Amino acid sequence: MTELTDLSIAEARDKLAARECSAQELTMASLKAMDEARSLNIFITETPERALAMAESADASLKAGTHSPMTGIPVAVKDLFCTKGVRTTAGSRILDPFIPTYESTVTANLWQAGAVMLGKVNMDEFAMGSSNETSYYGSVINPWRAGDVQTVPGGSSGGSVAAVAARISPCATGTDTGGSIRQPAAFTGTVGLKPTYGRCSRFGMVAFASSLDQAGPIARSVRDCAIMLGAMAGYDQKDSTCVNTPVPDYEAALSGDIRGLKIGIPREYRVDGMSSEIDAMWQKAMDWLKDAGAEIVEISLPHTHFALPTYYIVAPAEASSNLARYDGVRYGFRAALEAGDGLTELYEKTRAEGFGDEVKRRILMGTYVLSAGYYDAYYLKAQKLRTLIADDFAHAWQKVDAILTPTAPSAAFAFGSKPDPLAMYMNDVFTVPASLAGLPGISIPAALSADGLPLGLQLLGRAFDEATVLKIADVMEKAAAFTARPADWWRKGA
Repeated sequence: MTELTDLSIAEARDKLAARECSAQELTMASLKAMDEARSLNIFITETPERALAMAESADASLKAGTHSPMTGIPVAVKDLFCTKGVRTTAGSRILDPFIPTYESTVTANLWQAGAVMLGKVNMDEFAMGSSNETSYYGSVINPWRAGDVQTVPGGSSGGSVAAVAARISPCATGTDTGGSIRQPAAFTGTVGLKPTYGRCSRFGMVAFASSLDQAGPIARSVRDCAIMLGAMAGYDQKDSTCVNTPVPDYEAALSGDIRGLKIGIPREYRVDGMSSEIDAMWQKAMDWLKDAGAEIVEISLPHTHFALPTYYIVAPAEASSNLARYDGVRYGFRAALEAGDGLTELYEKTRAEGFGDEVKRRILMGTYVLSAGYYDAYYLKAQKLRTLIADDFAHAWQKVDAILTPTAPSAAFAFGSKPDPLAMYMNDVFTVPASLAGLPGISIPAALSADGLPLGLQLLGRAFDEATVLKIADVMEKAAAFTARPADWWRKGA
C-alpha cells in the first residue's frame, strides 16, 4: 500500500476528491514525516496547528464540492516568502525575530486555492548560495548520499527540495535568482520550475536581486509543477514587474505530442570539467526527443561565457541596494550597544553581527561595482552584456521551440568540498543565462551518477511559454522513467 507521503499532487488530489483520504489525514502523515526527518535540518519554523486548521477547512471545501486542484495539498514554504503572523527569516540572523503583518502574494494564492502550510523551510542566507551552507540556522542535509558521504542539497532552495525528496511534502515553493530552483532540484532528484520573470508576483518575497528573483514550484513530477504553477501565478497590482497576462491551464498542455517541435542544443554548454556521465545523459535525452518526433538542432549562444561574470556583477549590485534596509532601526535583529555608541555604531555592529560571510561578500562586491569610478567599468558593461545574452536567446527562438542542456555540471557534492567561492559560483554555469534573460526553465531528474546521486536535465523556453516547456519536459520525464529515491536513512529507528 502506498503511503500518503508518497503521493504526488495529482495522486493526492484524486484521492481527496474521491474521499479515499482526508486532507487532515494527508497533513498528519506529512507532520509525522517532518518529525522523523529532523536530522536533515529542513524546517526553520514548523506550523502544525495552522496546518491542521487549514486541512480542516480544506476538508470542508472538498465536502461542499468547492475545491480546487491544490485543496488539501501540504506545502513547504521557503523562508523567503512573508507569511502573516509566522516568522520569516530569509535564513539570516538579521531577520530572526521578524514576524510579518502581511502575506506574500504567491503564498496567499496557494492558501486561496486550499493548500496547507506545513512550515517555513531552511535556505541559503538571503538566497545567496548554491549549497545551503550559508544559512544562519545550519546546513540542510541532502536526503541522497554518496555512500557514507553526506552531500549538499544545492541552493538556495535546499530546504524546499529536501522536503520534497524526503517525502515530507509533495511540493514546496522555491525562488530562482540564478538557478536556485533548478540546480537543487537536479541535486535531489526532484522537478523544479523557474517561470518567466513576471509570471509570479514578487510581492512579499524578501528581495535578493529584484530584476532576477522569481518564485516557482518544486515537486516530484512535471505534472505536479504544472498544477502548482497554475495556483501560484497570476497578475498582481502590488508588483510592478508582474505581467498582466492570462495564466494557461498548464496541466492541459501535457498532451504528450511534441512531433515537429525543434529542440536546440547550444554548443557553448559543453564546458571543461563536465563529467562524461552528464554528457552521456544529455545525448540520451536528445535520442528520447527524436524518438518522440522532435527535431534536434545545434545552435549557438555566443555570449554564454560572459553570463557568470555578468550575473556576479548585476546580482550583488542589486543585493547591496536591497539589503541596505537592514540596519537595526526598523525591524529585525539589533546589536547590543555600549555607552557612547551612536547611530553609526548601531549600523556597523548590527550588520556585522547580523549578516553571514557570503552575504557580506556580495554586499561588498555590489557596493564596489556601483561606486563612483567603477560603475561604467563594471555595472554598466554588465548590463550591456546582459542585453547581448538576451539577444542570443531571441535569435535562437527563430530556429527552435525549446533548448535542452544539463542543469548542473556535476552531481551533488560533499559538504565543505568547495571552500573557494569561485568554484561554488561555477555550479550556476548552466542556469544563469536564462535567469539573465528572464526565461522559463525546468529541471527534471534523468539519471543517477556512478555514486548513485541524481543528475538533472534542463529545458528552457520562450518568455511566458511555460506550457511548451512543461509539455516537452513531460515527454522526457516519461522516457527517463526516473523512479529512484533516497533510502530513508534519516528516519527515527531506520
